[in-house]
Amino acid sequence: MAVNNIDNILSLVEQPSRYLGSEVNAIKKDYKGLLFSVALAFPDLYEVGTSHFGLQILYHILNSHQGIAAERVFTPAADFEAYLRSSDTPLFSLETRRPLADFDMIGFSLLYELNFTNILTMLDLADIPFYSNQRDSSHPFIIAGGPCTCNPETVAEIFDAIVIGDGENVIVEMSNAWIKWKGDSGKDKEVLLKAWSQIEGVYIPSFFEEKYDENKIQILTPGFPDYSKITRTIISDLNEVPFPDKPVTPYARPIHDRLRIEIARGCSRGCRFCQAGMIYRPVRERSLENIINISNKSIASTGYEDVSLLSLSTGDYCSLSSLLERLMAMYESQHIAVSFPSLRAGALTPELVNLVKKVRKTGFTIAPEAGSQRLRDVINKNINEEDIVHSVNTALSMGWQSIKLYFMIGLPTETDDDIKELIELVYRLRKSRIRKSSAINVSVSTFIPKAHTPFQWYPQISLEESEEKIRLIKNKLNISGINFKWQNPKVSFLEGLWARGDRRLNSLLVTAYEKGCRFDGWSDRFRFDLWEEAISSAGIDPAFYLFRKRSTSEPLPWDHIDARVTKEFLISESDKALLAKTSDDCRNTCNSCGVCDFAGIEPKFCRNNYEALKVNPEISAPENTNFKKLRITFCKKDTAKYFGHLEMINIFLRAIRRSGIEVAYSQGFHPMPKISFEDTLPIGIESLCETLYLYVAADTQAFLIIQKLNEQLPEGLSVLNCVENQNFKDNKLKTSIHSYEVILDPGSFDKNSLELFEKKTEAFIERTNKKGLIKKIDLKKIISSINLISSSKLELALSPDSGIMIRPAEIIKNIFVISENNLKTARIVKISVS
Repeated sequence: MAVNNIDNILSLVEQPSRYLGSEVNAIKKDYKGLLFSVALAFPDLYEVGTSHFGLQILYHILNSHQGIAAERVFTPAADFEAYLRSSDTPLFSLETRRPLADFDMIGFSLLYELNFTNILTMLDLADIPFYSNQRDSSHPFIIAGGPCTCNPETVAEIFDAIVIGDGENVIVEMSNAWIKWKGDSGKDKEVLLKAWSQIEGVYIPSFFEEKYDENKIQILTPGFPDYSKITRTIISDLNEVPFPDKPVTPYARPIHDRLRIEIARGCSRGCRFCQAGMIYRPVRERSLENIINISNKSIASTGYEDVSLLSLSTGDYCSLSSLLERLMAMYESQHIAVSFPSLRAGALTPELVNLVKKVRKTGFTIAPEAGSQRLRDVINKNINEEDIVHSVNTALSMGWQSIKLYFMIGLPTETDDDIKELIELVYRLRKSRIRKSSAINVSVSTFIPKAHTPFQWYPQISLEESEEKIRLIKNKLNISGINFKWQNPKVSFLEGLWARGDRRLNSLLVTAYEKGCRFDGWSDRFRFDLWEEAISSAGIDPAFYLFRKRSTSEPLPWDHIDARVTKEFLISESDKALLAKTSDDCRNTCNSCGVCDFAGIEPKFCRNNYEALKVNPEISAPENTNFKKLRITFCKKDTAKYFGHLEMINIFLRAIRRSGIEVAYSQGFHPMPKISFEDTLPIGIESLCETLYLYVAADTQAFLIIQKLNEQLPEGLSVLNCVENQNFKDNKLKTSIHSYEVILDPGSFDKNSLELFEKKTEAFIERTNKKGLIKKIDLKKIISSINLISSSKLELALSPDSGIMIRPAEIIKNIFVISENNLKTARIVKISVS
């Protein structure tokens, strides 16, 4: 059953659009006849989680099955959490506002160790016990997947099952197993867990018993002789599994506000510090045709104006130049940009340079990782200083405005000389800049020896040593042209603890949560003092997990997880690191890591015939040069009142793109559609008479604008009228009268307060402008009329004073004595402009 009292809460919180669930391409299913329901949970804010395309993939796959419903849920912000608790409202899904406890399964995406306390926040708000052994078959099954699960032990006692590896096929198999289990009896929880354990890549923590030897080292004993290792599951061909071509398009601005397409999975480079490079082997490239097909369908279904090509090493994609040329030719006339994350130093070929020049250029990231060539060889980075200098200067010559360099401190065998060479490298790059006005942004973080890498046996440097190295680099790079940033070493300390720990940390997590730890990855919420208290209370010795070198014969907490990379290979790479000896890229030479069987699992590269993919000249049609100006009137009602102004702009721009309406664009570096809004209403106010102005192709018929936009706009927004007139001005605020209706629920208007106000000859309020100057505004000059219709209903007509518009809520607050919450939950509707 859906939670029904949410609207009152939404009026009281920041960014209420985070919680609406009515975005473009969101899927709401009727639960009648459904066999299975899944809440896809991301333990961070909406704007972070909704950018994760792994969640979008699972959402797409699960909802493609008729009998399965998948909905989304994110960690609520602190204000929303407080209101949920004070109103005794359970945490709910976005799409149908279904309480989490009513779902059959809840699946968490674990991308970052410092999100772990947010898992407990979500379970707590859903009134679901934290530990698996405290839950029976009446509770939802709690599962997890994502890169953090390659060492699942630190959260093992929370989850019923943990997926190791690619989730596309596994999630469907687990869903079908649940449906069969429910149909058979659906009572004995262990029966389902046993069935799940037979699926490749599914780890059932309760099927392993933990013990500790005389050295305090965790030893896991399997409860079933045929279930002692969990082998990572792999999608052998990305072209054979679904990828969303109708991704949910967020309202609240996400951290990655663009169409994101995974062009490859895995990396062939073999950097010894990189966990992702090991646990996502082998490289599997999506075909050129598949990427183009996904991109075209997704652009049409979302209206995005930027396509981002993602992989662990985008520059290594075999047909990158062909792909870029194809996409840019298709999208250039539509003003759709094509972008990609950092390129590897040395990856800029002349052909790629000419294509990249057309890409919208903001920042360019290169990751040398280490300052000295010796240390780059230790970590198998396989680049030299010439590659780095060439890449920096090439990017600057192509018009990039800034360069970001990413380094790590605390890498194995690092010496003071390596830190000195890092500083000197940055100096040389600064001196050799082609464009002296360009900024070099240097970012430093502490190296964390992650599971399933050749460095998994090495210690992490101490907090004190990390802080000292950062202090030294910061002081030396405190010169013009260089901006220095660093990750808080205390954050790295905690991340390392969770990445390298065992089951004893499960109780630490609960203790930290109970002490108030939340959103630990956010600098403004991070409380290391609370973590220190929790570590002390739980009796945990961080040095045991972080600061000692482990023997290759020592049982590791994650030894039962078979990432398919053999221990022998990792030891061999570790030995080569000590000799500063590099290994070749596995695109060129097989290094026998153990992942590939060359029957079903092997590298897959996209080497398309370039001539066969030549762009049809009809794709890049000439732009229309004749445009006319339209005035569009629309209403903004119900949940649409929670859209902020920037969100409104995005919503309309993307609706226009999806509808295929041809609009005029501005000139310059970043062309934008020529659209303007007459007024900017604050969040929470409804309107029956909003106005925007739009330049469209001269042959566009006005009635089609109404029809096409209304097909694309979300709930609560609808176009009422469209008028062509070359003479109207964009803004009538200085002369128009805006009429509002205000309804209090709860609360009432005091008639005596209104009468007292009406007797006044003047009623001033003060406004402070951006320069700090105070301006007095007479409300008597702004209020054209005010009528009390009933004790809870008021009509108000306002006229700007010298172009300054005062909002109804501010006026009511100055006339009547009304509580802040009653004012926030009041229904305010702009009913006319005359």
